[in-house]
Amino acid sequence: MDAFTVAILVIIAALSLLLLYASGMLRRPQDVVVCALLTAGAFLLRGLCMGHVTLDYLDFLSGWVDFYRDNGGFAALGTPIGNYNLPYLYFLAAFSYFGVSDMVLIKALSVVFDVILAWAVMKLVGLLSGGKARQLAGYFLVLYLPTVVLNGSCWAQCDSIYVAFAVLGIYLALQSRGAAAMVCIAVSFAFKLQAVFVMPVFVIFLIARRVKLRHFLLFPLTYLVLMLPAVLAGYPLLSTVTLYFDQMGTVGSALNYNSSSVFALAGNVSNEQLASALGILAAFTLMLGCFLWAWMKRKHINNWALLGFSVLLAVGIPFLLPHMHERYFYAADILTLSLAVAAPEYLLLPILTQFASLLGYHAYLRQRYLLPMSFGAWALILTLLGAAAFTGAQLRRSRRS
Repeated sequence: MDAFTVAILVIIAALSLLLLYASGMLRRPQDVVVCALLTAGAFLLRGLCMGHVTLDYLDFLSGWVDFYRDNGGFAALGTPIGNYNLPYLYFLAAFSYFGVSDMVLIKALSVVFDVILAWAVMKLVGLLSGGKARQLAGYFLVLYLPTVVLNGSCWAQCDSIYVAFAVLGIYLALQSRGAAAMVCIAVSFAFKLQAVFVMPVFVIFLIARRVKLRHFLLFPLTYLVLMLPAVLAGYPLLSTVTLYFDQMGTVGSALNYNSSSVFALAGNVSNEQLASALGILAAFTLMLGCFLWAWMKRKHINNWALLGFSVLLAVGIPFLLPHMHERYFYAADILTLSLAVAAPEYLLLPILTQFASLLGYHAYLRQRYLLPMSFGAWALILTLLGAAAFTGAQLRRSRRS
């Protein structure tokens, strides 16, 4: 690590401790010592990863920063480039002004959101189960979760950003703060299309009366506000709305890209177009099935059951859809971990999702398979069964109450 990398990680680590202090987690000297040591360990791991260069950075991210650097930074936002949505590109345009390693800045941005994601999980766990010990466990387990460490500081990906906002949206919705929750999930979607794996649970929040129908109007409004800087720079307004539809054509035509989806169980598929259509149909069936289940049990839905539905959708939708990539179970990793911290008897669920996700991470980062991806698919099937059992148990418990 060079001095700049060390300095920026130390600053983010210090800010993370300040965030814990502001949240009331560091009231005793022993809390400060333990949390400082755990934070140092988490950031040391990231420091060891910061120098790793991946093909995604070389082929895409570095070129996009160079484009903004060569074309006036923010003034170039009016020119469509890359296949990431505009809010993330704002950061890349900003990085083009600095005469330091853009790779370090890109990774540091993701590390900042690792901290925000950990804080969001801490708040979610606190809402469900209370207790400072469990909240801190949620916070630091996120910071040490292998896929979280590898995603940002090693791979230079930004999945922590959209999942942080998605978890905050769930947390706020469980508090019946519907307007703020809808803004958060809109911001999540504005950063990454993969927010659609979590977004359907907001229909269940509507059924459970945690959000109101009028709050859904904030979704397109928030999205458009986030697009405005690029529109003012000359980016076509219609293109900001259709951007994700255009991206769908860039994900590739293969049924599976190193993910533990159901298609990892398939051998040679003779009719990939039919298989793809069946996968999409299955994902919509799962989604509609969750909506129907929630509607039938709407008088008995509590916050625990709503978390269960969130896990079911975050795991089940990417599991059934075609064309899934290695990182598309990031939200599932985080939500199963949140569930297990709040309800430790379900600890197996995040272990299974980590196993499934890390098989894909290993395939990309090491360019070889550790185990067949079908092993991960079976792990996610067990996760789905466990999440369904958890959700059903919460609905029954609420009915008895």
